[in-house]
Amino acid sequence: MLNFMGNRRSFLKKSLAGGLVGALPVSALTACSESASSASDSTTKSISQNGKITFLQTTDVHCQLHQHDELFWENEEIVFRKTGGYAHLSTALKQLKAENPDNTIVMDTGDMFQGSMLSVRTEGDAFIPILNAMNYDLYHPGNWEVVYYKDRMQHLLGGLKAPKVCTNMYHDLGDGKRGELIFQPYQIYNRLGVKIGFLGYTDHLVPKRQSPLYSKGIIYTEAKENLKHYVDVLRNQEKCDLVIILSHMGLSQQIALGNHPDCEGVDYIFGADTHERVRKPIQGKYTKIVEPGAFGSFIGKLEIEVKDGKMGEHHYELVEVDPNRFEADPEMVTLVEELEAPHKEAINTVIGYSKQPLYRYFVVENTIDTMIVDALKWRINVDVVLSNGFRFCPPRVPDESGLVPITEGYLYDMLPVEATVRTGKVKGKQLLAWLEKELQNVFAEDASKRFGGWVVRFKGMKVEFKAFADFGERIQKVVIADEPLDLDREYTICACEREGDPEDVLCRMTGVKETKNTEYTLHGVVKDYLKEFSPVDPVLRHDSKVLDAPLTLLTQVSGVDYKFV
Repeated sequence: MLNFMGNRRSFLKKSLAGGLVGALPVSALTACSESASSASDSTTKSISQNGKITFLQTTDVHCQLHQHDELFWENEEIVFRKTGGYAHLSTALKQLKAENPDNTIVMDTGDMFQGSMLSVRTEGDAFIPILNAMNYDLYHPGNWEVVYYKDRMQHLLGGLKAPKVCTNMYHDLGDGKRGELIFQPYQIYNRLGVKIGFLGYTDHLVPKRQSPLYSKGIIYTEAKENLKHYVDVLRNQEKCDLVIILSHMGLSQQIALGNHPDCEGVDYIFGADTHERVRKPIQGKYTKIVEPGAFGSFIGKLEIEVKDGKMGEHHYELVEVDPNRFEADPEMVTLVEELEAPHKEAINTVIGYSKQPLYRYFVVENTIDTMIVDALKWRINVDVVLSNGFRFCPPRVPDESGLVPITEGYLYDMLPVEATVRTGKVKGKQLLAWLEKELQNVFAEDASKRFGGWVVRFKGMKVEFKAFADFGERIQKVVIADEPLDLDREYTICACEREGDPEDVLCRMTGVKETKNTEYTLHGVVKDYLKEFSPVDPVLRHDSKVLDAPLTLLTQVSGVDYKFV
């Protein structure tokens, strides 16, 4: 038996550093949280209770190692400039922390291990030393942390030295039985006499949004199942002065949560998932919501003034990680070079070119997805090809040649998960019902019912819709092969197989008949297409046309003071 009284502090610190918290019961997790924070904060608290507390948030970096092109919407047009890269992000965090070294808390709120060729080749391992070198104080798992399955997720997050907090991911004991929380439910810090409690919530829809096998062995619950309880614990038992939720649920769901009565007592939601750029906190009924973009392009910075241990004014800004402002950290440059070296030649191999800038930021239609569905329709002889809608992948613009080089590595940025192409048959009425459901996932009036992705992509079909009509009344027109959709006709379709989906499911469409896995993979199809037709020209065709919003719509969020720029 451990001499727990004598060795408690060192045992807890080692447990946190080694990732053992996932195996501990909730009562022990709570003790870890309190002990680790109070031990490190006691000196700071005794010195002064005047100054400011700084919170720095990154999120959804998606394994983007290097500075990259970034898309901005300025004066009603697209503007590109360079941002990000771990070496520049490291410098930015160091400089911002140096402005307030004793009272800054730095956190990353998820999607740390998925999104690049290096991450796939190493199953995330290459990013453990990178993240540890960034000296984060706290982590929260995103929806893509499960991409290499549960055990791997625990291995990767367990390798991070700072605590991990998530209040709604449980071990699945089988037959729907819920075990302990996988990560500690909360973390507490003391700064300048202010006691700060952190909770963490990941999107409970992960098993539906992604391949179900990824999250096998995990039970996700909605925040409302235990949020009120933990807010009560932090406010009334732990006597926290400030309560913050780290959330990876998407801005729409985070706003909905901020309007829910169970969120009373929460001061901020530090959001993630939909890559939104909140430059001014969105005021919900019970709390404020922020979200700091993606790909290491931005840092969310919140400062709270403190006088005599009491909180005063709050100041928030979105800091752009401009490589001209934040020079590359030499130590991070060396670390990245070492980790990437065995794979660099493959990552940088050019597989084709595009005449158009490649991006994936608009809700309805983007050039990256146009290229993907063009490739699928060229290779697979079906009436309609489908591709899931999402925002990840930084843009890429033409180089000095006037063309966009598409490398093997950039293919993985666009499509981090390789998948087999599957075909099947559906009736027109199935397609119509599915389209209505997909649009509901994007534009539901009840923000808590929205998924994190954008409008599904397709070719072979033209659709006109009203984004803000009622559910079941959004679709105004569907045309396939220049003919109006026939509800009783059978159409052939193809999409990518998702691991764990039933055989009769394609792109979340159920009841698909005669499904068959082809000999092709999505990566293979795109590479063959580029080999045959490069340089490609994925000009937007507006196959998907929104009638009550601009085609340049950049966010699902409406009804609040927010604009994506």
